[in-house]
Amino acid sequence: MRELDVRWRDAVRELGGAHGPGDLADRYAEPHRGYHNTDHVLAVVRDVNVLAEADNRTARERAVLTLAALAHDVVYDGEPGEDERRSAEWVRERLAGLPEADDVADLVLATVNHTSDDPLTCLLLDADLAILGSDPATYERYRTAVRTEYAHVPDDAWRTGRANVLRTLAQREPLYVTRQARERWEARAKANLAAELSSLGDPP
Repeated sequence: MRELDVRWRDAVRELGGAHGPGDLADRYAEPHRGYHNTDHVLAVVRDVNVLAEADNRTARERAVLTLAALAHDVVYDGEPGEDERRSAEWVRERLAGLPEADDVADLVLATVNHTSDDPLTCLLLDADLAILGSDPATYERYRTAVRTEYAHVPDDAWRTGRANVLRTLAQREPLYVTRQARERWEARAKANLAAELSSLGDPP
């Protein structure tokens, strides 16, 4: 069985359900996904569980976080905001009847604006940005993979748009909301963001 499906089934079982993953794995294997694919979602699952364990979260909370991490990019058509809303709808329907279905969907919806005052939600949002604090080689693979998803965008427009995104992230103080994430990734992430901005001719 594929790891995505195993992670899903284990989390659902922890919540007392038996809801199958449906087309979860097939969606993340869609050919147009350069970065928002199986590798990314599994990394978010692993990272959010690391943060949750360090934060002494319950097994139920970790299961909810795992399901939200698995579902947060299940719809990815390059339509920011709409993708997240449709992903939330997908997981709410998939978990229909499970008391935690709305909790999972709300976590997915929080990735639209990537801001929240809810401590549990912040664990997911920080895990989703963990890639920014990776080693330089991994960060370069991430940068290249994101560019492939926007291969249809001309270079000049890409540099402008990408620089705007990176600058917004670089100016967040702190970048990561939770203490656990800051300790693990903050310094490296700020260095990676600054390096990529410089490569785009737009120093932070």
